[in-house]
Amino acid sequence: MEEQTQLVEAIIKGIQEKKGSEIVVSDLTSILTAPCKFFVICQGNSPQQVEAITRSVEEMARTQAGEKPAAIVGRTQAQWVAMDYGTVIVHIFLPDVRDYYDLEHLWEDAPVTRVPEVN
Repeated sequence: MEEQTQLVEAIIKGIQEKKGSEIVVSDLTSILTAPCKFFVICQGNSPQQVEAITRSVEEMARTQAGEKPAAIVGRTQAQWVAMDYGTVIVHIFLPDVRDYYDLEHLWEDAPVTRVPEVN
């Protein structure tokens, strides 16, 4: 569990480095059918910012938690990028795409932590 916490913290730092916003962490550990233990969800305001956040998360996870993603999908369009770290999946959205898919409420019984914005 400590490794997952360290990875989630590194991911959040990577998001904040590039001014990603509306960061939430969904704790899926008690949901047996969930594809992972945690979802980290955030948004960027443009495809360029979504890509910058993706690169920053990749770098922070590697340097601070020693983790590399098994897969990254969505980079080409950079409207919704999903980064699969096995026990943690990161979702980086454009605002309208995030609103449409509403992943925060996919598992309504999962505790959701909102990360305070950094100025």
